[in-house]
Order: sequence, then C-alpha cells, then structure tokens
Amino acid sequence: QVQLVESGGGLVQPGGSLRLSCVASGSFVSLYDMGWHRQAPGKQREFVARVTRDGAADVAEAVKGRFTISRDNAKKAVYLQQNSLKPEDTAVYYCNAALLSNNFWGQGTRVTVSS
Repeated sequence: QVQLVESGGGLVQPGGSLRLSCVASGSFVSLYDMGWHRQAPGKQREFVARVTRDGAADVAEAVKGRFTISRDNAKKAVYLQQNSLKPEDTAVYYCNAALLSNNFWGQGTRVTVSS
C-alpha cells in the first residue's frame, strides 16, 4: 500500500506560479512511477505529467513548456512546478503512484487560476 498526500494548491492570478508537492508513505515507493492528473469542473480526469522510477519525465501537450515534474526518492516525494498558469489550468490536481497492477491516488489539491 502507498498513501499519497498532496499540498501546494491555492488561488493564483494568470501568469503566476505554484509548486505542488506529493509525499508518499509505504514500502518501495522508489519503484513506482509517479505522476499528476487533474480534473476540471465538469470534465474527466486527465493526465498532466509523469516521472518514471528511472527518472524519465513526460508531460501533456497542454502544459509542455510551463509545467515541470520532478521527484526526490529520498523524501518519497514528487513535485509539479507550474509556471505561466492559465485559467484553463484550474482543476483539482491528483497525485498518482503506479507499479504493475497497483495504482494509488491522493485526495487532490485544488488549483484556481483567476484574476
């Protein structure tokens, strides 16, 4: 079992930045691929970014060049640096840990981009 706790969300103006954090607890966290998804009001949950256990990173086209994902295995943490935020980035952001058939989710942290 892996438990995930997100933090760092909030209200930010367009063009601003936030850094989301996700701290994991449990065994063998470093073996998991870690990532972020988001769900905007009235929309389905969508992929945002992922970093594999080997450190390879991938981000969705909608956030490429603005968001950066990173992980710190010593701290069992994954981060999402969000720059140049847009109103369409408004959503609840969920941390995810995946390994084979095991897939765990956090409770989410809300990001609101508005002037």
